[in-house]
Amino acid sequence: MAHPCTKLLALAMLPVLLSQVPSKERRLRLPADVAKILPAEDRHPPVLHSDAYLAPVPVPGAVNTSGAEDSPYISEDGRTLWFWFTPDVRVPPEKQILDGVTGIYEAKLEAKGWTEGVRVLLSRPHELALDGAQCVQGDTMWFASARQGNGRPLDIWIARRRAGRWTDWVNAGERWNKDFAMGELHVTPDGKQVYFHTDRPGGKGKLDIWCSELQHRQWGDPKPVSEVNSQEDDTQPFVTYDGRELWFTRTYRGTPAVYRSTRKGKGWSSPELILSQFAGEPSVDRRGNVYFVHHLFRDGRMIEADIYVARRK
Repeated sequence: MAHPCTKLLALAMLPVLLSQVPSKERRLRLPADVAKILPAEDRHPPVLHSDAYLAPVPVPGAVNTSGAEDSPYISEDGRTLWFWFTPDVRVPPEKQILDGVTGIYEAKLEAKGWTEGVRVLLSRPHELALDGAQCVQGDTMWFASARQGNGRPLDIWIARRRAGRWTDWVNAGERWNKDFAMGELHVTPDGKQVYFHTDRPGGKGKLDIWCSELQHRQWGDPKPVSEVNSQEDDTQPFVTYDGRELWFTRTYRGTPAVYRSTRKGKGWSSPELILSQFAGEPSVDRRGNVYFVHHLFRDGRMIEADIYVARRK
């Protein structure tokens, strides 16, 4: 029998070890009764509505599986991809939190495509947490988390990267979580604005996009982004690295779709439909390539989700 101190040391080292090892274990948790849906078998492929991009395709490499890869977030240089993974979409969140693989992953772009990715651990081994919807700028990650001690079922948290490992996670506080009622968010690269969706009063639909500005080291009262909001749900905002485009998700003909608005003075232009048919959560690199999640269905049920890219011409 191992000495208790040895067990404690192993637990203490677990976040470091798992953060350094490619998480191929997630493939071992894929359900045996779900076969990967290939693009040729997809009855509802994403539809492109703009001639500025090439046809969307699954990202090359080892990221996509027969499970659900969701919530893509691409780095400015297009060489690091964060995404959320769960092996079986039929499993409810209260059980996903126990499977040891559901959560945020970080993949790197290599010559043959994207790597498998490594799990981004944002809690101690003995603490249960279900993390996702990440936004990353430099060495700071904002993410949504279901965990003990939250003020809401899902609170916004912040983590810092030190010596190549994400650590020092802390709740973002009542201003964002209670006062703003913040949903999925995007902090602009200059750190001076945060865009987010919420159902707080004052919008046009059930969920709308709002913006708060950093003023004298304090986040100001949020204002709705009226130019892009509609009576539909307007969610999951992303502002490009040059600050000239606002991307977001809105329902189009009954399924999620990706829209883009461009900077117009101090505001935004009327949104333009870019991708539709189970396409959402856009993220754009410096070259203008659009990464998004595409949900795949079989017999009327959502079976899996993959990360796709529509490359700028």
